[in-house]
Amino acid sequence: MGQDHIRYDVLAQDALRGVIRKVIGEVVKTGLPGDHHFFITFLTTAPGVRISSRLREKYPELMTIVIQHQYWDLQVTDTSFEVGLSFSDIPERLLIPFAAIRGFYDPAVNFELEFDVRGMDAANEQSEGADDGDTDEIGTASPPAQILTPTKLHAKEKVAAAPASDDASQSEEKKDAEVVSLDAFRKKP
Repeated sequence: MGQDHIRYDVLAQDALRGVIRKVIGEVVKTGLPGDHHFFITFLTTAPGVRISSRLREKYPELMTIVIQHQYWDLQVTDTSFEVGLSFSDIPERLLIPFAAIRGFYDPAVNFELEFDVRGMDAANEQSEGADDGDTDEIGTASPPAQILTPTKLHAKEKVAAAPASDDASQSEEKKDAEVVSLDAFRKKP
């Protein structure tokens, strides 16, 4: 198979991140419609991510936030978004580049996007070194983002949601984040 000089995988991921950008931009203008809300998982160490040192220490790799009831000052640019959230009753301001997003899920309509962020970095390095005949350690380009259907849906990441009550935030402080089944957040028919 020939080498992909066009980098369709990168173009596809950028296009799907554009979906997230557009959705968040609409929420800035009109608020969250109906029962829509978002679980957004991102790499805390990605370039451009701005979170407090307290949150970075608690979530050294991945963090999932929830944009639903308790958020403020949501802003979006071409490359990132900013949002105010409360963690254990401490207000925080987060800046998250779209390139740092690992996953996006809207349980109201069971829509999920999943990105291979680490693989993208390796694939980008591979394409930069491709002229020299270099290959990355993986040996393949990263897979494009996936749109996961309900049958493929899994709770794979640790959740660091903006808690709705003090009890939830206190119990969250006492233990590390844990994998939470997103079924718990779905409406029952």
